[in-house]
Amino acid sequence: MQNKKVLVISSEVIPYLPQTERSINSFKIPKQINDAGGQTRIFMPRYGLINERRHQLHEVIRLSGMNLVINDMDMPLIIKVASIPKERMQVYFIDNEEYFKRKEMLHDKEGALFPDNDERMIFFTKGVIETVKKLNWSPDIIHLHGWFTALFPLYMKTYFSQDPIFEHSKIVTSIYPEDMGGTLDPNLRDKIAFDQITTDLSSLATPGYDQLMQLAIDHSDGLVMAGDKFSTELTQQIEASTKPTLSFAESKEETAHVDFFNTNFL
Repeated sequence: MQNKKVLVISSEVIPYLPQTERSINSFKIPKQINDAGGQTRIFMPRYGLINERRHQLHEVIRLSGMNLVINDMDMPLIIKVASIPKERMQVYFIDNEEYFKRKEMLHDKEGALFPDNDERMIFFTKGVIETVKKLNWSPDIIHLHGWFTALFPLYMKTYFSQDPIFEHSKIVTSIYPEDMGGTLDPNLRDKIAFDQITTDLSSLATPGYDQLMQLAIDHSDGLVMAGDKFSTELTQQIEASTKPTLSFAESKEETAHVDFFNTNFL
């Protein structure tokens, strides 16, 4: 793992958001990689509930300022950065007034999914990738956490497939138990197709958790089980996959993720 680069992309990371299995893993795994001699950069959305002053976020002017086209709309990209105290880990925050200013994450106060989560996902996906390109930081592994990151494998293998900075990058998706609680806008397929992505997206006619994760599995190079309770359909797809897979039981070992990356992708 010495000097290998791992890009960690998550919908939530401690200490910036409350502790969940996903937010803890999104901190713990890159720390283990750093301790093993690797290099990490973490990306997450800059939700409005994150206290910028307390966590000392600051805008990176040289990275901000570009517009991302989302379904024929120009949306300004703002990049902020902070360092996790006492750790050698930088966290980059993808921000946009329209998509991330609100004080909730992915669900409103009543627990319903935000109706524009599909566009927020596309914006986050493009924003991370364009920022990594600006940083000229070529990751050996891209490790994804959460259904909000499920479009990354598709975009990496299609929209950004010819970009030399990602030429040798391997995509690993961690699959968590379902916590989406609804479906995204059924026009998601059309919004992806706007980016000239011609992959068969018929499975996204009703874009729920299983459909998003199945799409991520199809376009990933490896899988990590971050739980052991999934729907029958998703379980069958996982079991049918021939891609390197770290089981939930194995993932409990302290060096499991580092060993998995070393053995299968480095």
